[in-house]
Amino acid sequence: MRLNTFHTFALSALAQAPDVQSVEPWDRGAEHLRGLHVTFSTGAQIWVGVTAAAAPGDKWEGPEAPVEGEPPAEIAYPQLFDNGQITPARAQEYLAAALTNSGDKRIAKAYGYSSEAQHPGFGAIFHDGARAFCLFHHTARAGQSIGGRELQAAF
Repeated sequence: MRLNTFHTFALSALAQAPDVQSVEPWDRGAEHLRGLHVTFSTGAQIWVGVTAAAAPGDKWEGPEAPVEGEPPAEIAYPQLFDNGQITPARAQEYLAAALTNSGDKRIAKAYGYSSEAQHPGFGAIFHDGARAFCLFHHTARAGQSIGGRELQAAF
């Protein structure tokens, strides 16, 4: 799955999660390609940078040839809130579950990043061998804007 296709898919799939209020494109300016602005049911927000690695042999030229297989089995959504707040670790597992539960036959696996990763986020591996990487850049509590904030421990 190519970057533009994944970005469009993620906008829709993440919005289907029960505790997601909205997902909108995040314009990251000329230096970055794609992003997502996720607002949760509490009004808490997270801004996610999206990149991708092409499937082996795909040069992202010409028409995309989707490869389908068995979608990941649906899973229970993990607990998102801790005393009414969200942590990046909880958000990454929750959003990975939203991709898993989309039922999309192009997805082989969705996952939250390791707790040892430098930055939290989530990713997906597709049946064609392509990968998507979703890195958390900013968080904000309800009513806050992106400002210069980096990730908050809880938002």
